[in-house]
Amino acid sequence: MKKIIAIFIMAFSFSGCFREMPMEHTPIHLNQNMDDQEKFEPYEANPFFDDNSAMRMPVEGTIARGDLVSNAARETGKNANGSLVTKNPITVTTEIMERGQERFNIYCRPCHGAVGDGQGIAFLRARTKGFVPPTDLTSELIRNQSDGHLFDVITNGIRSMQSYSYQIPTDDRWAIVHYLRALQRSQHGQMKDVPASMRDKVN
Repeated sequence: MKKIIAIFIMAFSFSGCFREMPMEHTPIHLNQNMDDQEKFEPYEANPFFDDNSAMRMPVEGTIARGDLVSNAARETGKNANGSLVTKNPITVTTEIMERGQERFNIYCRPCHGAVGDGQGIAFLRARTKGFVPPTDLTSELIRNQSDGHLFDVITNGIRSMQSYSYQIPTDDRWAIVHYLRALQRSQHGQMKDVPASMRDKVN
C-alpha cells in the first residue's frame, strides 16, 4: 500500500514538469474570467462615450496624491507672484537644527565640506580631473541670498548641482537652510553677534 501511495505522489509531482508540453485537448477552465477578463485595455475603443475612447481624463480639479500644495510659500519657496521668499517659513528649534545638520552631512557635505566652504571630499578627490569646484556656501554672495533662493537651489539644482527634490522632503530642505545659516555665522561671526552677557567668555 505504501509503495502505491509513493508511486502516486511521484507521478503527481512529475506531472508538473510537462505543463509547457502541447495538449491534445482544450484545457478545462472553471473560471473563464481569469483568461478573458471583462475590462478595457489602454487606448481601446468604448462606444459608450461620445469620443469612443475607454480612457477617461481625470475630473476637473483632480490633484494627484502627494501633489496638494496647501502652503505655496512653504512648498515651493516662492510667493504668489513668483518671487522667492525672503525668510525661512519653518520656526527654528533645536530639533530642526539637528535635523538640518544630519541632512546637510548626508547630501551637502560630500561636495560643500563640513563647514560649507566648498572643500568636500568629493571635490578634493576629483579636482585634478577638471571637476567644477562647488560653491563656497559661506561666501558673501551666498550669505546675501534669500532663504527662498537657497531652498530653490536644493529643490531644483543649479549649474552642475542636481535637484534634490525627490531625495529631501520639503521641511528637511528648510531645515538644511537653517543649518546653513548657522554655518555661515560660525565662519563669519563677529563679537556683536555674541550676547553681551557671554562676550567675556569668548577668547
